Amino acid sequence: MRLKVEFTTEPFDLDEAPAHALVAREVIEAADLDAVDVGPFGNTAEGRADAVLGAVDAVLRKTLEAGATRISLQVNVVGEDSR
Repeated sequence: MRLKVEFTTEPFDLDEAPAHALVAREVIEAADLDAVDVGPFGNTAEGRADAVLGAVDAVLRKTLEAGATRISLQVNVVGEDSR
């Protein structure tokens, strides 16, 4: 199964990226995912179910440790894994 995750971390800071946002970027970019789009107001990633779920777990744990007070996420099934 292939999954797509979309998430944001809060609180926002329009002047400077907060530590939790930088941690989220590092985690998602280091994960074994096929497509990653990191932006100032939201992030998306797509890949095999096990890779996406592992990345989601790491994002939740590490961004909370880095000061996130709210994390919004959505996970969608986008197809079958061809591997």
